[in-house]
Amino acid sequence: MSGTKRLTQKEIARLAGVSQSAVSMVLNDSAAAAGRIPEETRERIHKVIRETGYVVDPVARKMASGQNRILGVFTYEPAFPSAQSDFFAPFFLGIEEAAQELGYDLLLLTGSSGSRKKIFSENVRLRLADGCLVLGMQFNRDELARLVGGDYPFAAIGRRDDAGGPVPYCGADYVSATHDLVQRAKALGHRRLAYVGPEGGAESLADRWKGFLGATDENAELVSRMDSLIPSPEEMLDGIVSSGATAVFFTELSDAVKVQGLALAREFNIPEDFSIVVLGRHARAADTGTRFSTFRIPREEMGREAARMLVRRIEGNEAAQQILLNCDLIEGETLGAVSEGL
Repeated sequence: MSGTKRLTQKEIARLAGVSQSAVSMVLNDSAAAAGRIPEETRERIHKVIRETGYVVDPVARKMASGQNRILGVFTYEPAFPSAQSDFFAPFFLGIEEAAQELGYDLLLLTGSSGSRKKIFSENVRLRLADGCLVLGMQFNRDELARLVGGDYPFAAIGRRDDAGGPVPYCGADYVSATHDLVQRAKALGHRRLAYVGPEGGAESLADRWKGFLGATDENAELVSRMDSLIPSPEEMLDGIVSSGATAVFFTELSDAVKVQGLALAREFNIPEDFSIVVLGRHARAADTGTRFSTFRIPREEMGREAARMLVRRIEGNEAAQQILLNCDLIEGETLGAVSEGL
């Protein structure tokens, strides 16, 4: 059909020679349609829809059925800059796979208020989606509390502290994964440990610090902690060497890469002079040329399970669930036994 005028259900009904109510029932997959509308009539309606390329208005569908079968996705950080695209890509892959499996479309919500992104900005068409997945390193606590206290279905990707009530989320068990890596280092004879990263901030960072501290005891002490946001790679390496640490735990892969490169330039041997452990990377991380000892963050699985959780909430009014997925340890080549004399 030519022209720019949007087709309506009334026009589809006229072309198919049926009532508008019959078209509405068929479009909304009403269970009653099969019993009340002959198969030949249903096929005639579908034929007109195929030939005209008619697409259901999502707002009109929501008014009629209560659902658009659309999942919103909101990120507090830009989703596609080159520096972060590798971080978000696995989440989006898992979300997309689950949405396709469950018969939902995705809507990326990008509204902002000034220079900051906000879920409840007037530019965000939140209600076009039946529910929303929220992800990012740092959440707006006021907006999270508003979501928890409201009736709009949502789920967070990554563990989130309570915000006036339990937050539904699917996250990674960073506490256990970090604890297990420290235990492995201790089993290899490491007693003097260094930590490069913050103690708190985002829940994912606080969980790593909690897991690290939980594994230290009288047989393994923290001899140096540096916040990765402050020191330069030179300062990090100098601090590691002066502390006498035999194993260094980094929260950021990029910091580990810089320190390792500088250490090699100064003719240190890794892991003979000191071991390097990275507290998490995902399967799609860029190849650094070194197989760091670390754990795999199950980002695809987190996106997939969070999307499934959200759909269950949309369709069944499920109470808030909180799921933590295991992280698989990666042996790598940068964590070795303590050399004699150290």
